Amino acid sequence: MSSYEIDGALWSRVRNAIAFLLLIGVAASVAGAVTEPERFYRSYLVGFLHPTSILLGALFFVMVMHITGSVWSITVRRFHENLIGALPLVAVALVPVVLGIHHLYEWSHAEEVAHDTLLRGKAAWLNPQGFTIRAFIYVAIWSFFALRLVHHSTAQDSTRSIDNTRSLKKYAAPGLFLGFISVSLASFDWVMSLAPHWYSTMFGVYFYAGGGWASFATLVLICLAFRSAGMLRREINVEHYHDLGKWMFALTVFWTYIAFCQYLLIWYANLPEETIWFRNRFVGGWAPMSVALLFGHFFIPFLVLLPRASKRNLKLLRAAALWFLAMHYLDLYWMVMPTFYKDGPSFHWLDLAPLVAVGSLYALGFWMRLKKHAIMAVGDLRLEQALEHHNL
Repeated sequence: MSSYEIDGALWSRVRNAIAFLLLIGVAASVAGAVTEPERFYRSYLVGFLHPTSILLGALFFVMVMHITGSVWSITVRRFHENLIGALPLVAVALVPVVLGIHHLYEWSHAEEVAHDTLLRGKAAWLNPQGFTIRAFIYVAIWSFFALRLVHHSTAQDSTRSIDNTRSLKKYAAPGLFLGFISVSLASFDWVMSLAPHWYSTMFGVYFYAGGGWASFATLVLICLAFRSAGMLRREINVEHYHDLGKWMFALTVFWTYIAFCQYLLIWYANLPEETIWFRNRFVGGWAPMSVALLFGHFFIPFLVLLPRASKRNLKLLRAAALWFLAMHYLDLYWMVMPTFYKDGPSFHWLDLAPLVAVGSLYALGFWMRLKKHAIMAVGDLRLEQALEHHNL
């Protein structure tokens, strides 16, 4: 077991570094909230969505791997389990979004609703009380399934019982269904309702696909960081990185497919209430960012990860993962900010502070869990098979 436990000195150094970043991020965010509240809440929403979508993507990955009986993922699964163990912290990170409802959402203003027939029609769903209640219900659903999955997986480290494997499947199946529905609804509430006159039935899938994309990039970086520290070099080998690269490549294609389908259907219908959302992103300074997303979120990662050798090149895989995370942030920024800045991007130091604060909060939750259990699912009965995994 000693080889699957993190060194105490290393754990303390990293914990202190994360806590320091959290302190800096929170202090800067508070200063921004006091001095520039409008800008703070807008930037905070993007900074909140980026790391939160990564946790949700990790939850999806864990449940899919249990349902499908995936063997290769056993050696890397515990890192994603530690990530989803931080999902209850989303309730804390969500508080500024709730406090900033009137700064962010047009439908929260009674005078706007009174003079807008469409907003009055949506008022039963889009209202501050309903928004707040639903937001914490979403977090409760995610947290429940995440903690049950983590509990049974870590319990198996000592029991090595097949009953834990069965329990994991039992929770993963309904969790995948409820998770998909709740993430879709959360994306509608938190992002799509920024433009309440616009609607898209594919937006939830689009948002979730981006989070899944970024979650695999995060997992690659975590695994490579432990490899650099001299840990899990044999257990997570080039064969496992190859599979992670295949997932990143597949989700690149899937995200593009969903994004294009959403655009194509709206373009084909050519209805003003639908096209306005894209029009706002194809004019002024937003047009170059739209082109950058097309190439940065699809063409570049697609061409880089297409060859088999690329998915087995660890340096290239690390660079691709960092690129993925940057493009995912750009995608979320592109979703949110054109609502407030019609002429083009308006980058600000407050864009960074909330991202650091929320990201560090989740990172601290992730890191604290590494000390409680083995850093790999050592009790899984298929572990030996996973260690010998080989791509054809």
